[in-house]
Amino acid sequence: MKQSIKEFALGLGIDDVGFAAVADYNSPRSPKIETISPDIKSIIVLAYKELSSCSSQDKDTAMAGRQAVYEFIRTANYRVARYLESKYHAKAFTVPGSNPFAMLLETGGAVGQVSLRHAAKAAGLGVFGRHNLIIHPRFGTRVNFSAVLTDLDLPSDPPLSDELCNDCNLCVEECPARALDEEGKTVVNECFKNCQPYGLGANIAFWKKALAASPEEQKRMMGSVDYWRLYQSILVGNQYYCFNCMSICPIGTEL
Repeated sequence: MKQSIKEFALGLGIDDVGFAAVADYNSPRSPKIETISPDIKSIIVLAYKELSSCSSQDKDTAMAGRQAVYEFIRTANYRVARYLESKYHAKAFTVPGSNPFAMLLETGGAVGQVSLRHAAKAAGLGVFGRHNLIIHPRFGTRVNFSAVLTDLDLPSDPPLSDELCNDCNLCVEECPARALDEEGKTVVNECFKNCQPYGLGANIAFWKKALAASPEEQKRMMGSVDYWRLYQSILVGNQYYCFNCMSICPIGTEL
């Protein structure tokens, strides 16, 4: 069954596939899988190579590449889920990249219902690096993950035992937010301020300032680049302007 699922997924253009039993998945911050459904027994993790646009100096181009990957991920996830339901009469729950996650004060909107990093590790698709991202043996850090949760009873693939990170510390040195200074921890709020400069925090700050401004100043603010960027971010979703920890990593840069 696992081989059939894997062949179907690879046939869609997905780059790699791993399987993890729920019992082998452990995320320190995400909710337990059974809160999504008590029927879920397995996690099928799908890997997608990040486009080389992530290293572009033009951050809009870099973000466009990420959006293209996300669009493909959603379609591929749906098709794998439909395959499980139609061929095996299974229950299937899709977990595309960066979603679903609840916007909660206690998590800062930074914790997904499923940690795709920990799921990928449990499925034998990689190991954690110094940057707290997963390093895939072929694609290195330039990889995105999604998952399909299912009630099919699928055993975990063997975990990857190789230590892929070479501790070069380039990710730490090239992080403009200094979010990786403490080993084993990512200071998410500092990362968000830099990689999502037009995210929720910037939106709140802009409108707080606008409400207190004079009519003349409000008019000027509505014509500012900051407002245009905020508007664009609301229309198209999160706008990432930093891919340093992903693009700088020298491990496994298969192109």
